[in-house]
Amino acid sequence: MFFKRRRPANDAPTAPPAVPAHVVSAGVASGLAGDAEHLLRRLEWTVMRRLDGLLQGNYRTLMRGTGLDLADLREYQLHDDVRHIDWNVTARLGQPHVRVFTEDREMSAWFLLDLSPSVDFGSSERRKRDVSAGFVATLARLLTRHGNRVGAMLYGSGLDTVIPPGTSRRHVLHLLHALRRPPTAEGQATRLRDLLHGGASLMKRRSTIFVVSDFISEPGWEQAMAQLAQRHEVVAVRLVDPLEMDLPDLGLIPIRDAETGEQLMVDTQDPGFRRRFARLAAEREAALRTTLADAGVDTLELSTDDDLADALLRFIDLRRRRTRQGAVGRPAHLRVA
Repeated sequence: MFFKRRRPANDAPTAPPAVPAHVVSAGVASGLAGDAEHLLRRLEWTVMRRLDGLLQGNYRTLMRGTGLDLADLREYQLHDDVRHIDWNVTARLGQPHVRVFTEDREMSAWFLLDLSPSVDFGSSERRKRDVSAGFVATLARLLTRHGNRVGAMLYGSGLDTVIPPGTSRRHVLHLLHALRRPPTAEGQATRLRDLLHGGASLMKRRSTIFVVSDFISEPGWEQAMAQLAQRHEVVAVRLVDPLEMDLPDLGLIPIRDAETGEQLMVDTQDPGFRRRFARLAAEREAALRTTLADAGVDTLELSTDDDLADALLRFIDLRRRRTRQGAVGRPAHLRVA
C-alpha cells in the first residue's frame, strides 16, 4: 500500500481539470511552459554548473556512443553483447572473445518516464515527480549541449506520448513541459511492461536508455527490462520516498493507494504494524535490486530528500570507474541518500 500526502483543508489546492494526457488548454500550457523555463534556468545555475564537463570528454563519453574504432579484444564476460563476439579469434583460442570499441561522443539517449499516480507521492516538499523532472531536465540539457540527441516516452494511464529525439534547449523545454502536465486519473495499476515494450519496438538503433520510475507496477516487466538491456545500454533510475520504507508513529490515519484509490485506516501507533511494514518494504527492496541486477542494468536511486547534484556526481564517478576498468560484469547499484 502506497500513500498520497494529504494537505490541511485550508491549504487544499483546486484540483486540475481532467484532460487527456496529450491535450492541455492554452492557459494551462502557458503556465506550464513558464514553470518549465523557470525550473530549467534554476537547474542550469544550481546543478549543471557543478556537472558540466563531467559527462563528456573531448573524444570519449561516459555513456556508450556509436564509435567504430576497434580498441582491444578480451574474453567474453557475463552480460557482454553477443554481437561483439569475434568468431575468428574465438575459434583460434578456443575461448569466446569479444571486440572492445572506442566509443565516440555522439549518442542517442531516451528517457522512458513513468508518470503514473504513485509518482505524485511525496512525504516532504518534493514529490517523486519533481525529482524525476529535475533529473531529466539536468541530464537532457547536459547531453544536448554536446550535440547528443534526446527523446522521451511518457507513461501515464498508458503509453501516452512519444517525443522524438532532438538537440536544442527548446526541445528540452518541450520535454520538461510534457513531464509536468497534470497527473492522470487514478483507478488502474501501472503496467510498466507496456512502456518497456514500447521502447523496444521504437528504438531500432542502439541507444542509452534511462528508465525513470518508482517501479510500483504489475508484475511482468522484468523480462521486458532484460530484453531491452540486451540491445541497449539501460540505466534504471528509481524514484523513492523515505516514508515508503519506514512508517513513523502518526496514530490512527487513513491511507490511500495512489494507483487504485483504495482507502483504509491503519494504526501506525502499533509497533508490531510498523515492524511488519518495514520488513515487507525491505523484502521488496531486496527483490527489486536483485531483479534489476539480473536484468543487466545499472541502477541509480533518487530519493525525494536527495541532493540532485551530489547524486549525479556519485553516479558519474561510478560509471567512469567502470568504464576505465572495462567492466561489464555485475551491474552497479547506487543508493544516494
